[in-house]
Amino acid sequence: MEKIRVLVADDHPLFREGLSRLFQDEKDLECVATAEDGEEAVRLTQELCPDVAILDVNMPKLTGIDAARQIKETCPKTAVLMLSAYKYNHYVITSIQAGVDGYLLKNTQRGELIEAIRMIHSGKGVFNLEAISKVLCKLTSGKDSAKSGPNELRNRELEVLKLAARGMSNKQISSELSITDNTVGTHLVSVFRKLGVESRTEAALYALKEGLISTDDIASKKET
Repeated sequence: MEKIRVLVADDHPLFREGLSRLFQDEKDLECVATAEDGEEAVRLTQELCPDVAILDVNMPKLTGIDAARQIKETCPKTAVLMLSAYKYNHYVITSIQAGVDGYLLKNTQRGELIEAIRMIHSGKGVFNLEAISKVLCKLTSGKDSAKSGPNELRNRELEVLKLAARGMSNKQISSELSITDNTVGTHLVSVFRKLGVESRTEAALYALKEGLISTDDIASKKET
């Protein structure tokens, strides 16, 4: 059986070591490295190319969010799971913007964490429901009057939104749909205006809440 190679990054030694030992009882998981700060996490990921990198949000030298952003840019095949003690909207939103594949809290049960690692390795997104629900409530509260309505999205705008929700850049979307980068930008501006949002993350979360896109749309990954 080919094992899922995991990197663990956390600035607390006991938590870091405990998490790495957690995988010893799993036949399909292997901890290949541990890191005590964000810079080391990025460096080791670039050297070892693990299948999954588990990051803490707050780490010295480089935050987990900044580390996640660099990892997704330089090692796109490495899935990133944010494991945090915080469920604040800011951390959840900026983590999603950084391209993480999952966001769970540190009080997550052992079995749930193990299954989450397997899921993001297979290309599925895994997010703490409580944290995501808080973000959705914040993003959609008090904005109804500003929206033209999700039903007014054109087919092409919806296609662009689904690809943007996967974390694809404008250039990747333009290549996927055979349109120009400028056209992608125009569609996104129109989507933001119609949904009454200001960013890709807000648009994706609102569309998920309204049923315009599904979790499968977000979890799907463009083959590289």
